[in-house]
Amino acid sequence: MSKIDQNDIYIYNSLTGLKEKFEPLNPQNVGIYVCGPTVYSFVHLGNCRTFLSFDTIIRYFKFLGYNVRYVRNITDAGHLENDSDEGEDKISKKARLEQVEPMEIVQKYTVDFHNVMQSFNAFLRVLSQLPLVTLLSKLKWFKQF
Repeated sequence: MSKIDQNDIYIYNSLTGLKEKFEPLNPQNVGIYVCGPTVYSFVHLGNCRTFLSFDTIIRYFKFLGYNVRYVRNITDAGHLENDSDEGEDKISKKARLEQVEPMEIVQKYTVDFHNVMQSFNAFLRVLSQLPLVTLLSKLKWFKQF
């Protein structure tokens, strides 16, 4: 009997309000998406808590024998000050204050985030989504043709 068959996992389903037995959509395979950091400043332990929690969950799934696909994005646009619907984008504001391009802010703090996570020995094999600013820059470049 495999470790998967010997260890039932129960997860709280916020939709139903119940603890339910975890059963992956595809046997042996688990897909996890975690919303990543908004990279406009250096990370701190409070920022890392989410990613360290999911790191533990991923390691447990792997220990049980699941194949895990872990996707985490880097949020690089669209988060306004004070988390309201109005105001200036946090990355744009930081770029203006530091007198650099927004993508430089994104790059600087993305590298910092990965370095900090590495110092915690967090699971690094993550499929990261392409940052939005990078994607928009590429689309703008393609429009030239």
